[in-house]
Amino acid sequence: MNSTSRLLAAVVMFAVLAAGTTGAEQTYSIDKSHASLGFAVKHLVISKVRGEFRDFDGTLTLGDENALVSATAAIRAASIDTGNKDRDDHLRTPDFFAVANYPEITFASKSTEQRGGKDVLVGDLTLHGVTKEVALEYSLSGPITDPWGNTKIGFEASTVIDRTQFGLTWNKALETGGLVVGTDVEISINFEAALEK
Repeated sequence: MNSTSRLLAAVVMFAVLAAGTTGAEQTYSIDKSHASLGFAVKHLVISKVRGEFRDFDGTLTLGDENALVSATAAIRAASIDTGNKDRDDHLRTPDFFAVANYPEITFASKSTEQRGGKDVLVGDLTLHGVTKEVALEYSLSGPITDPWGNTKIGFEASTVIDRTQFGLTWNKALETGGLVVGTDVEISINFEAALEK
């Protein structure tokens, strides 16, 4: 085999391998009946208020050996639920999420990496019209086949964001010092996702 033939063979082999890698990717959609997207923030310095967003969707794409390749999510901001109607109504106003102007919170991943032995998903979070890069520690479980023949995976992730970096700056000072609402928001994600057919 001459050099030209060897080069041609290498190019063909690379194309086959690349096609195989792309073909190996599989997309999973969040199963909202088995999902939670929660948050917690300090209140009055002494406790935490917890809540969830009830309406969201998203996908995960897995590649070779079921490694996470990418993730996307879209959350309807008006679906916020802290178990208190008055507080939820306030959170929907321009003081906080301004849901009339910014109806969706979105996430689009850019990469996955290892940090300190932890799997980390890095991507852009757009909240209140502001986009910032965030990093989520995550773990994947599965895939498994459920009793109805669906292929599913489990996904858990967490991170902490500074809400003021996204323009959520409303607060009130306490007479004893400190603020009514904390700056750091703990985010916790837990869901099952089903392989798209």
